[in-house]
Amino acid sequence: MAFARNQWYVTAYSSEVGRDLLARTVLGEPLVLYRTESGEAVALADRCVHRRYPLSESRLDGDTIVCGYHGFTYDQTGTCVFVPGQQRIPRTARVAAYPVVEQDSLIWVWIGDRDRADPTTIPRAPWLDDPRYAVVRGMEPLNARYSLLVDNLMDLSHETYLHGGYIGTPEVANTPITTEVDEERGIVYVSRHMDDAECPPFYAKSTGIQGRITRWQDIEYHPPCLYLLHSRIAPQGLYPPAEGEDSDAFHAEIVYAITPSTEHTTYDFWAVARDFAIDDESVSEYLHQSNRTVVMQDVTALNILEQVIASEPDKYQELSINIDTGGLAARRLIARMVEAGTVGAPR
Repeated sequence: MAFARNQWYVTAYSSEVGRDLLARTVLGEPLVLYRTESGEAVALADRCVHRRYPLSESRLDGDTIVCGYHGFTYDQTGTCVFVPGQQRIPRTARVAAYPVVEQDSLIWVWIGDRDRADPTTIPRAPWLDDPRYAVVRGMEPLNARYSLLVDNLMDLSHETYLHGGYIGTPEVANTPITTEVDEERGIVYVSRHMDDAECPPFYAKSTGIQGRITRWQDIEYHPPCLYLLHSRIAPQGLYPPAEGEDSDAFHAEIVYAITPSTEHTTYDFWAVARDFAIDDESVSEYLHQSNRTVVMQDVTALNILEQVIASEPDKYQELSINIDTGGLAARRLIARMVEAGTVGAPR
């Protein structure tokens, strides 16, 4: 599987990267992440140049990593600054250092050509670092290719069948969608507005709404990595005012970072930011547990699907219908990114 390499990918949450060495693999590239003593996040190739020992299995000495096998020592630029047993350091004794940006409580890493790494092209998820929102989050690894998770999230009709009893209700599958593609910015929008819907336990227990609801799902996908679901929940028949804040509704900003690890494995970073009950820890605990259950239902299904696809003959023909328009648009934009090696929006 080809990847869009000249793009930014979420590699960790800010809270995961500290003075302990963290190993992650992105686009097949083994990385080691850590923070310098001043707090700067660093990402280096996770292989010592001497005998390929993982630097993530080594130790920090100040801001340098000392290889746990033979002691080769690297600074935060990837330059080897010490070789045991000799004073001369070979000119080629260095490991790759990757551009890193910390934004919205996420650690973004650029795997492609360094001179094309433009931080201004990174999409935003500001709710994750906004004190006006309460956030729960997690990460689950998939033993499945990342395109399957993209398909899954772009078509939420599966909530009715896979996530019934948590987030899914009959109206999700039965309500038509609208799909728009911003070709210039490279963003796919998919909307499903349910005027009269059953309130699933996920929202009934967290908002306290009794009875039926007006439920809106507005997807904003920034290929290849960031997926945003703007979820609006309100008592049935209550719509946003023509002007002013939508203060009578409940809002959840659901964020997924879809990061390919290898051709057949993926990091599924997920977070739910809410503007209600922000100081209620019981609501946070419930949403964390419930959303992780939903994520794990997806993980189980996609891991099965990966095995099915791997056993199929070449050029197996799948069927697509109206609800797949968002996912098909996402596939097209990603394919253009892979082919053109574009930065930011595909052209």
